[in-house]
Amino acid sequence: MNIKSISTGAFEEICYLIWNTQNQALIFDPGHDADLIAQILEKQHLNVAAYICTHGHADHINALADLHEKYPAPIAMHSNDLKWAFEDVNQIPPHYPVPKRPKVEEFQYLKSSTDWTFSNLHFQCIETPGHTPGSCCILFPESKIMITGDTLFKGSCGRTDLPGGDALQLKESLQQLKQLPDDIRVYPGHGPDTTIGLERMTNYFMQ
Repeated sequence: MNIKSISTGAFEEICYLIWNTQNQALIFDPGHDADLIAQILEKQHLNVAAYICTHGHADHINALADLHEKYPAPIAMHSNDLKWAFEDVNQIPPHYPVPKRPKVEEFQYLKSSTDWTFSNLHFQCIETPGHTPGSCCILFPESKIMITGDTLFKGSCGRTDLPGGDALQLKESLQQLKQLPDDIRVYPGHGPDTTIGLERMTNYFMQ
């Protein structure tokens, strides 16, 4: 399994591409710079199997509609964030306007109780509310890779002072992640990657 990080937008949000040997790719959190992401897809000769949104904030989904128009594929997001992700409340002026709603018949609803597979790319969803009501972490158990969005960062965690944030829920979500094996490599929505083991030992918010 291959993984590539792409820093996008004013907040340096990280979009991730994960693909298999058949060049089928999952796109995680295309937050901005749709043209840049498209160039990398073309350069790597990747086909888009699905778009996965760890949560609905504008800095994580502003390139979603433009990419989906060019490379149609299923879109997965938790229903609790889909309720407001494409509404006026979800904008960060002047950097991020209200995200355009992709022209898709229906969204796939991320939830923990479902095993997910797109084009032989298998993953588990871990619901981790707190940063937003529908925040999720995406775990690839065999590869020991986890995309955490804005739930867990190296040495920190997501803020909870935005609409829908809940500090108690986030604390419970971090305790859930703390139970995972030490060697799970964490790829967050901002900043460098890390491991569960390192965060368990050094991250104040995981104590």
